[in-house]
Amino acid sequence: MTKCFSILLHNRVVVPDPACGSAVYWSSYYGSLLGIEKPRSRSDQAPLELSLIEALYLLEKNLLRVYANRGGGPAPLSPEELYSIGLERVNRFRELYAVYKDLRERGFVVRRGLKFGCDYLVYRHGPGIDHAPYGVQVYSKDELTDPIEIVRMGRLLHSVRKRLIVAVVDEKNNINYLLFSWWKP
Repeated sequence: MTKCFSILLHNRVVVPDPACGSAVYWSSYYGSLLGIEKPRSRSDQAPLELSLIEALYLLEKNLLRVYANRGGGPAPLSPEELYSIGLERVNRFRELYAVYKDLRERGFVVRRGLKFGCDYLVYRHGPGIDHAPYGVQVYSKDELTDPIEIVRMGRLLHSVRKRLIVAVVDEKNNINYLLFSWWKP
């Protein structure tokens, strides 16, 4: 796959070239094709919008070049620079990125889970091919949460035939995954 040129726009990265953006999207369902709600065919081509998390992963994999406007014009960002920007602009970036990267490295397709009340949806093959069997919520090891929030997430995900996974990230980015199942006494 060609290494695409992209531009940092606050907390998003855009690949303006439709052919390159579509190639990245279809390689493993990264980001969203602008103006196409549910891409159905590889012939669907459009600029690509990526989250900072997705862009950092692709930058680290050497599949993307990310540029930011600096005083003298666009300049390339290193993975370390993009990571620092992510820490500044995205709440819980460190934990979210650690889980995203781990799941991608395990071969899963990871998509935004906001619509289902969680951080990520995890697919075995990808949207439109199979349904995401899991919704993942990310927490830091020291983060406190109301147990009712976990019940809410679990009920919503259960209603759409998905299982809840809670990913707990420690200070060294080690991750513990907890899979929840409904139990009826």
